[in-house]
Amino acid sequence: MLSEYIEEALKRAHYEFIEDEESFYGEIKELPGVWATGQTLEECRENLRGVLEEWIVLSLRRGIPIPKIGDFTICEFQELNI
Repeated sequence: MLSEYIEEALKRAHYEFIEDEESFYGEIKELPGVWATGQTLEECRENLRGVLEEWIVLSLRRGIPIPKIGDFTICEFQELNI
């Protein structure tokens, strides 16, 4: 479930060439604050994946709802008391 969510989110990423030390900028507009840069497009993609993973963990820890991406959702795991 988690890997499918990440892959779907990365498919929606938008990349731009920018004139800066880090030549590429990428973001996932549906997920506020998820953006990265890199010297190459591939580096930018990998950095964006890392930012997305950290963003998911932080959102879960803080109880912040994670938006649905396509058919995929991530919900807070609740421990069962059996």
